[in-house]
Amino acid sequence: MKSRHSVRSQPAATFVFLEVFSCEGGIQSYVKDVLGAYLQQPDPPVSDVFLLRDGSACNNPLEGSALRFHYLASPVAQVGRIRLAVALTLHLWRQRPQQVICGHVLLTPLVHQLCRLLGLPHTVMTYGKEVWFPLPDRERRALQQAQAIWCISRYSRDLACAANKLNPKQMHLLPCVVDGAVFTPGPPVPELVQQYGLQGCKVLMTVARLWAGDIYKGVDVTIRALPAIAATIPTVKYLIIGRGDDQPRLAQLAQDLGIADRVVFAGFVPTAQLPDHYRLADAYVMPSQEGFGIVYLEAMACGIPVLAGDADGSADPLQDGRLGWRVPHRDPQAVARACIEILEGEDPRCRGEWLRQETLTHFSPEALAAQLHQLLQPANFKAEGNQDAKLQ
Repeated sequence: MKSRHSVRSQPAATFVFLEVFSCEGGIQSYVKDVLGAYLQQPDPPVSDVFLLRDGSACNNPLEGSALRFHYLASPVAQVGRIRLAVALTLHLWRQRPQQVICGHVLLTPLVHQLCRLLGLPHTVMTYGKEVWFPLPDRERRALQQAQAIWCISRYSRDLACAANKLNPKQMHLLPCVVDGAVFTPGPPVPELVQQYGLQGCKVLMTVARLWAGDIYKGVDVTIRALPAIAATIPTVKYLIIGRGDDQPRLAQLAQDLGIADRVVFAGFVPTAQLPDHYRLADAYVMPSQEGFGIVYLEAMACGIPVLAGDADGSADPLQDGRLGWRVPHRDPQAVARACIEILEGEDPRCRGEWLRQETLTHFSPEALAAQLHQLLQPANFKAEGNQDAKLQ
């Protein structure tokens, strides 16, 4: 008997990614969410997924689904690229999928060339900084000639268009999401409260890499805001989740400001333990410059009010400030004023259940599945070379 996924003779899509399951990161998390959303469609047709840097030994929870995975990792990078080029060429020539989804701008020259030769439509998935600046000529031309480009936020869309002369009509929003079954409200875990010395405290929290190259996250700005916050909220402490080479500078800054006892460096926390850590917080604070900022969704899904920068992709998860505070990202005084408002708890944006409901309405896996289903409709794609192709 044929499986319910084998009744279609033509694969609906072919996905091509750098790596998804062999490492963790924002792009990898986003891709997993998109692939999961694909599988949530009613009777998802069989589709193929090519993985340049993932090997068959990687932990892939999506094996055995309507997605067929092709692992092409090699100890020699050039060999892996050759394997991908050969395997993808043969696959596209034989299978003629309805559309090809290119999962990283570095893969666009190969995907564009093959799709142009075979008359297949293709889409490029983008995530953030990789398309915010002018790309090399090959990547930029391939991106310009894609049928569609998916981006995670309006901010990322606008930067990509300006930097690489892209047509805004190519661009479609496909945002990050949060799993509301994992990130839920709840009381603080007493053991964690004791571990971090947070008894009787009002807690600000940030989850971020503490790398010297990532000072845009604004951890230092929040530390600078602490003296002013403490003058009004004497019990305030700042819990920082993350690790990196910038931690000594941040610790010294807290020492110099006389607030070292208010700053708690928790170090690395595994993903599975993050919900319990969010529940320690009275406010999530990250005055940053994000392409989107999934951490804001995670905090709000846990019922925690949030503070973000006012000139970045956080406008989307915060719904232009309707769900949280947006302040100039390098302004400690603005951060201090907003944190005091949050900790005083009188603003409607501090209502946890409302925050969670509004967040999940727009940024749940179910919402992503519905958006992806719409983007994958054949009406949105035409073959390469068709000058009449229109993208809504």
